[in-house]
This record gives sequence, structure tokens and C-alpha cells, in this order.
Amino acid sequence: MKLTKHVTLLLLISLSFKPMKGFSQGFLRAKGTQIVNQKGQNVLLRGIGLGGWMLQEGYMLRVNGQGQQHKIRAGIESLIGPKRTQEFYDAWLDNHTTKADIDSMKAWGFNSVRLPMHFNLYTLPADKEPVAGQHTWLEKGFAMTDSLLAWCKANDMYLILDLHAAPGGQGNDLNIADRDGSKPSLWENEADRLKTVALWKKLAERYRDEPFIGAYDILNEPNYGFEDPENDKNGLKEQNNVPLKQLMQDITKAIREVDENHIIIIEGNGWGNNYNGILPPWDKNMVLSFHKYWSLNDSASIANIINFRKQYNVPVWLGETGENSNVWFTEAIRLFEKNNIGWSWWPLKKIGTNNPLEIRSNEKYMHVINYISGKGSAPAGDVAYEGLMEVARGSNIRSNILHRDVIDAMIRQPFSDKTLPFKNNTITKTGTLDAVDYDLGRNRAAYFDTDTANYRTSNPKWVGGNRGRVYRNDGVDIIADSANAGSYCVTDLVTGEWLKYTVNITLKGKYNISFIAAPGKVPGKLAIAIDGKPIGKVTVIPAKENRNNGWQTYALRNVALKNGRQTLRLSAETGGFDLKAIRFEKSPVP
Repeated sequence: MKLTKHVTLLLLISLSFKPMKGFSQGFLRAKGTQIVNQKGQNVLLRGIGLGGWMLQEGYMLRVNGQGQQHKIRAGIESLIGPKRTQEFYDAWLDNHTTKADIDSMKAWGFNSVRLPMHFNLYTLPADKEPVAGQHTWLEKGFAMTDSLLAWCKANDMYLILDLHAAPGGQGNDLNIADRDGSKPSLWENEADRLKTVALWKKLAERYRDEPFIGAYDILNEPNYGFEDPENDKNGLKEQNNVPLKQLMQDITKAIREVDENHIIIIEGNGWGNNYNGILPPWDKNMVLSFHKYWSLNDSASIANIINFRKQYNVPVWLGETGENSNVWFTEAIRLFEKNNIGWSWWPLKKIGTNNPLEIRSNEKYMHVINYISGKGSAPAGDVAYEGLMEVARGSNIRSNILHRDVIDAMIRQPFSDKTLPFKNNTITKTGTLDAVDYDLGRNRAAYFDTDTANYRTSNPKWVGGNRGRVYRNDGVDIIADSANAGSYCVTDLVTGEWLKYTVNITLKGKYNISFIAAPGKVPGKLAIAIDGKPIGKVTVIPAKENRNNGWQTYALRNVALKNGRQTLRLSAETGGFDLKAIRFEKSPVP
């Protein structure tokens, strides 16, 4: 299929990132504390998980509260009926992940993909089997996996299979595994455990000779209190983890009966990190996974898993992380790779900005979501259907919003403090820069913001990011301009914060430079520098007189600019105002 111009552009942005050539070299395996290829070379996995494809978690769709997929589906079915609900889910599965997604990931610089699998695409639930204890295999999940594997092979990328939703559900965080809390969990139902083991054996039989299958991540984020289910629902304090270890050993045994080639990845309790009672590893080709969110990116934050690696002479892999700001991403990846830890980000796309691709929402769809979330009345069936199908088709990469800043923060910024233009800001006599289009780069290189990431610590200065949650994912606060659809502005500028823009002036001469700003409650002061040299007087932005002040224009006249590429830096000497745009107009003054 011929790529559209839009997707071709997605691939072209990779030119700065230099993806690895000839990366995959046979089966991956564990060798001491390293993951190596068939040549014995260390392999550092840089990947993304396809969260939301086979398994929808409510928050990815903007559903509040209990967002298990089966509840979302039931809500949709109550609006549009079973037939059209199936049309929506078929369209979602067909569009969400395609070869163009994998082609783009490769072009951006990633070398692996983690597939979060929902068991119900591969087999019937245990309580729906026509014959109790037998396993009905469904072709849909296997066919989807085969296609994804083919796309990965075409791009020389490894595919890691991850059982994200196990039969019965592996924890008390119900959304993760689409668990029905009214039924016995995986740990309370022998039939579900037997089905989980059988599914992994079936997968291993199918893919045992496929070197582009990087590993089997056999159970995602178990979170269950075995010893004290009342006070430790998610297993954070579990000391022995006996049922979890037993199931993972049973799965390992079943896999090894048919497949000696592939790495088996295990995860601890408490969302992947509680390994009490589980170690040492019981297989010679095993890797320990851990998950990391919203914590500081220092040596102490990974000390536990590093100690396990050293103590048991086993590789470790960060199976899931993300859902934060670009600053956090850059810090985290630098930390992981400094310690030779491969990683898989979460997720590739959702309705939201802090991932490489964003699925667009629409008004009709949000009526459906508000109804499912208990915040609104039921929309008409035809309205709901139209909104849902628009989102399903819009999950295709050809309709996604590309967040270049997120990709740059993950692939380039961990290893470079240089900045790149966000857009081609060429000024020919006249021109306008949107304030939100400051350069790509790290905090203190492309911009400076005082609250840049969410570390979830007690120190309030460490909680932040883009408060508006639109357009970009840096620390800079951005909101939509309510008066102009599709337009954005920088807001909540604090004293000392600044933004840098790379501009190309085609004609040397004097220019009038205007700032479009909205006054704050107190007077603001805006300073400008060109290539590090202060220009003109500090611009004073008076405090707003009333709530109708809106956007105002403040000008510096007859600023001498050379021709060619140069940097413009805007600094809030006193903050409190919003900034929308910077305009250039060549002055008639010689």
C-alpha cells in the first residue's frame, strides 16, 4: 500500500535520529547480566508498548472511574447495539496499529516493540468454553500477532509478547487486565491458571523458530495481596509471593517443553517490582523486568533492580515506563542507558499528548465518554456511532497528531544538549512565530521552566509539566486559545523562565518586533536577546485593568538584524502574563 504524504512526513523526521542498521542478529538470549544477540553482542532494547490496541484501558479513551474494557464495551453496546459495537471494535483493531506505525517507529530510532495481549483475542474465557477444561483457540489474536511480527521483521526489529490481560485478571488494579471484579481472579480459579499456561504453550509452539520474537513477557504487572488481601490489595508488601512464583514456573515449564530459544521475562508483584520470595531465577534464559513511573531519576530509584542483576547474575529490562513530561523522559533514558538497561515506553498512542502519537477526540465521541463515565446523559444512537467510528478511523497513524517533541526527548535529547528548530521560522520582510513553537531541546537549552515533570514527591517544586496538557509535552505551560480553534499560547510564565527560537532572516536590516501578550494580575517584563546579546529596552506589560483585556501588542522598533540563521530568546524578567506570538516586520527606516 502506498503511504500517504502525511505518513511519509512521519518517516522523514527520522533523518536526525540515525536508526541502527542491521540491528537484529538472531535469537536474543541472557548471558550473565547482558541481553545479547546470536553473535554475543550486547543488545540495548529501545522500544514502545502498543497499549490500547488489543486492550483498551479507560484512561487512554478519556473514561473516568472504572475503565475496564468490558465495561466500556457494555456502555457502548447500550447506546448503539451489538452489531455496530462490533463494527467499532473491528475498525479500532484494524486502524490502531498498522505497518506504517512500525515503519515510523523504526525510522524514529526504536528497535523493538512490546505487544500487550488480551487473552480473549486468542482463546475463550474459561467459563465460556463449550467443554470445561478444554481450550478453544481464536484465530483473530494469532493473525494480528503474525501481521505485527511480519512488520517488525521487515524493519529489523524485535517483538516482545506481553500477556497484559490474563484469564481472570492478575490483580486488583482492574483496568490493567480488563478484570471483572465480580468473578474469581486468576489466583482464585484453577481453570484460568491452566488456560494461561496453555496459551503460553500455544504461543511458544507457534513462534519457537522466530528469531524476531525477542522474548516472552509472561505476566504483566501482577498486583495481588496473597497473604494480606484486605490491607495489601496490590501485593506491595507481599513477602513470599508463592502463587505468583508457582504460576510463572508452570508457564516456564510449558514453554520449555516446546521452545528452548526464547528469553522468558518475569515481573514481580506490586505492578512488577516486588520480587520477595520469587528469586533466584529458575531458568538459564531469563530476564527480570521492572516498571518505573513518576519517581526521581537518580541511582537510588533503580538501585534495587541493579542489586538483583548483580546478585543473581541476570539481565534486567525496563518493561514499562512513560506517562510523564519530556524532561522526565530524557532524564530516565539517560539513567537507564548509562546502566545498560533496555527499555519499553508506554504507550505509542492514546487520546493525550505525552506519547509520540495522539488520537484525536471529537465532540460526539465525548458525549459517549461522558455517558459511560456517569457525567452526562445518553446521546442518540446515530450520534454515538458517528463519534465512535470517527475515533476508530482516527486511531490510524495517517490521522494521528505527531508529537515530534516527545520523540526528540526520547531519542536525541538524552545524548545531546543541542537544540533544533521546532519549525522552519524563515522571515522574509514579515513573518510571525507562534510562541508555542520554541526550539526542540532540553530544559535550560531550548527553554527554561521551573516545574518540568511529575516526580510525585513531597517537594512541590518537583511536581509539574505542561499544565495545559496540549500541543507539546515539555515543562512549558500551554493552553488552547478559546477564541481561535487550533491555536495555542504559552501561559503562566514565571519570573526567570525563557523560550528560545531559531529564526532565519533572509534580508538584513531593521525590523519592528511585536509581542502578542495577555496581561496578568501584576505588571510583567519581557526581555529579548539575539544570539545572546540583549536587544532594546525591556518591554513592560501592564497589569490587566479588567477581565476583558485580552491580547495586546507590544512593539520594539528598529531592531537591527543580520541575515541568516540566529537565535531569539525571550525572557520573563517578571512573569504573570501569557504569550501568543512574535511578529517581525521590516522597518522602512534604513
